[in-house]
Amino acid sequence: MKIIGLTGGIATGKSQVSSILSQLGAIIIDADKVAREIVQKGLPAWQQIRDEFGEEYLLPNGEINRKKLGELVFSHPDALAKLNNITHPAIKARIEDQINHLKAQGYKGLVVVDAALLLETGWETMVDQVWVVDVSMEKRIERLMARDGLTRDQALSRINSQMSQQERIAKADIIIYNNSDINSLKEQVQRLWDQTQTEIVGQ
Repeated sequence: MKIIGLTGGIATGKSQVSSILSQLGAIIIDADKVAREIVQKGLPAWQQIRDEFGEEYLLPNGEINRKKLGELVFSHPDALAKLNNITHPAIKARIEDQINHLKAQGYKGLVVVDAALLLETGWETMVDQVWVVDVSMEKRIERLMARDGLTRDQALSRINSQMSQQERIAKADIIIYNNSDINSLKEQVQRLWDQTQTEIVGQ
């Protein structure tokens, strides 16, 4: 079994790469999906969020009001730090459980941990290799403006709120360049897939 940590800044095309790898046969562990699972009503992280932020951040059915909580934490760094301290350990534990379950089953293929915050959280210790999706700043701005209806300044603000691509690339084992079209991206990912299959067979 080989475990890849897949990451990249907003609008780099990380989700596209994850989708291609899934189609090729990789098992994808999506950190965003795990993040939604661990805050479901009644679970420990849900209880901690309720205790820390109050009942006003719950919906009438008791679930977390993600929109309202998001508005709070992205305008108050202290609140974001508190939320991360609650959710990040729970997300990591759930991902590790999934990896250990696959190991226990004797799974021999490729596992991809798809996580935007892989490097910021130190989760690269869970993986064998870090793959970073990279694209030019100008293309990222264009994509964000088109995708989310943002102004250029708003798009830049979102990009600059994250770890810089230079920092990510410095920690990358593999860089996937997404400046061209989808066919070029698929060719790169196919080559990496073929390479990893050879490595897995040789283990």
